[in-house]
Amino acid sequence: MAQRVHGWRKLAGSAWGRPADPQFYGDLELDAGALVSYLAEARRVTGVHLTVTHLVGRAVAHGLAEVPELRIRLARGREHARESVDVFFIVTTASGQELTGVKIQAADRKPAVEIAREVSQRCAAIDAGHDPELGRGKALLTTLPPGLLRVALRLGAWLTSDLNLDLSRIGMPRQAFGGAMVTSVGMWGISHAYSPLAHYYRVPVLVLVGEVRRTPVADGDQVVVRPVLKLTATFDHRYVDGFHAAQFAKAVQAYLGAPAQFEPALPGSSALSART
Repeated sequence: MAQRVHGWRKLAGSAWGRPADPQFYGDLELDAGALVSYLAEARRVTGVHLTVTHLVGRAVAHGLAEVPELRIRLARGREHARESVDVFFIVTTASGQELTGVKIQAADRKPAVEIAREVSQRCAAIDAGHDPELGRGKALLTTLPPGLLRVALRLGAWLTSDLNLDLSRIGMPRQAFGGAMVTSVGMWGISHAYSPLAHYYRVPVLVLVGEVRRTPVADGDQVVVRPVLKLTATFDHRYVDGFHAAQFAKAVQAYLGAPAQFEPALPGSSALSART
């Protein structure tokens, strides 16, 4: 017996039709030695549960800051500069049964540890039933049939992204998904995956974070085992061409190759402050 579509299938069916969007993909394979070392030291010194995803999100913010062509939003045939570098983290609830999201504003000006704290605090609030940004909007969307849901998603994106209106009182904040999105598949033991961009995201890039795995790699004429991180990115070709994507990738790689060079010193959590 056929059943009514619900949950993520209902949302996906309302968001997408036949393939027509101008998306292109890329991936990076990085030596994660410096990243893993910084992660362990930051956790030891600060007690904050910093993760690879938080560091990648901070690297994405650095990439957006370095490539101004990506720091725009498109609306009605015009380019508009974004007011700040905001990164949207797609995360799981504490139970691990549901995906949710947290937008970190001015992520390029916050240390990775501060980003981790903010994501953790916001996720805890969502788990407790308090989601001031998207809670009302998500509750409303779950009640709509697929046809109306499709219309609501497009209307909401047009109002809050194209017209740049703040409708937080009904659960539709301005620029809800920021200037880029980051999510992890590594937490499920997956090292390499891709994801599509939905039309209502209105962002130039979505980055997926794989699992760090110890992998044989060539070091000169020797084969050594190193921690390797794979990242994949989905770009919206309306915002980004190959040249800009390469510049963005170079900036992300520079940060993840030596995060300590971009972060405040770690004498203690009280000494952590955003770079200016």
